[in-house]
Amino acid sequence: MPLKAGIIGGGWIAQRHVPAIDAANDLELVAACDADLSRAQAIAGPRGVRAYDEWDPMLDRERLDVLWVCTPPLFHREPTVAALGKGIHVYLEKPIARARADAEAIVLAAAESDAVCMVGYQWHASELLDDVREAVADRPVGMLIGRNYGPVAARPWFLDRTQGGGQILERGSHHIDLQRAIAGEVVAVRAFSGSTELAQHDRGEGAIEDVLALGLHFASGALGSVNMAWTAVGQPELYSVDVIAEDASIWLELGPERFRARGVAAGARLDAEYGDPFDRSVSRFVEVIRSGDRSRVFCTPEDALRTLTVAIACERALSVGGTILIDG
Repeated sequence: MPLKAGIIGGGWIAQRHVPAIDAANDLELVAACDADLSRAQAIAGPRGVRAYDEWDPMLDRERLDVLWVCTPPLFHREPTVAALGKGIHVYLEKPIARARADAEAIVLAAAESDAVCMVGYQWHASELLDDVREAVADRPVGMLIGRNYGPVAARPWFLDRTQGGGQILERGSHHIDLQRAIAGEVVAVRAFSGSTELAQHDRGEGAIEDVLALGLHFASGALGSVNMAWTAVGQPELYSVDVIAEDASIWLELGPERFRARGVAAGARLDAEYGDPFDRSVSRFVEVIRSGDRSRVFCTPEDALRTLTVAIACERALSVGGTILIDG
């Protein structure tokens, strides 16, 4: 029998997840929820299932096996904790939460539940990461350089720091997560913003920045950077990470058209292309549910909490300036 799935949130990211759920052999979408009922109906109607404008009646009435939480980060905690408490498996879109206290509550709920919780840092799901880790396994990493340029779908919550955290949490945390997965834990950060207007014009007080640069200092001694530019509609997108290690130089292309690793490690050439990790992330989530082998979860709540801790430290560095140390 396919796993019965529900989804909370009918916005932009849900439009990626819903087709992936439909395409999976072992999933059946049986309910959709959004505070804007019309968005839930747009998902539910074509599939002949129920639409809700509140998530708790959905959890009470539907016999769900799995739940996708695709709300703004500020609203991740309550439905995730409630679902895990009912033994419902949760695929939680990144970041794990907006605030550390909420993330810690999710981590605790996941630890106390028999259900699986996986956080949707999809780059973490790419075979590309496996190959890079293998290539630098015996070589100290010296530098990582992340680039994230292009237009962004300007959802209202993305523009609201309180709900979404702006570019640092929405875009930068993908890079923080991937760089942590390659080079280990971050112990200090710096952050800078530019005042040039690229995508937004006549920005009001409190508006998020178009241009940001984050600096990461790893416990290993490696240095990392994440450079973000929110550009105007019609400009090309670029998502990449350069990895420089002892006797190894690797360039990672991270979509949207292709996922590729190129470079040299210890004299051996690396040049491989990979599928979209989004689909692999969903299929692995189902595999872990069926097998019970949680060691195969790509990004656990605990791991996502550590990424959030770094991202929040970057926010503080942007606000107060200087270097912010991260407690172990």
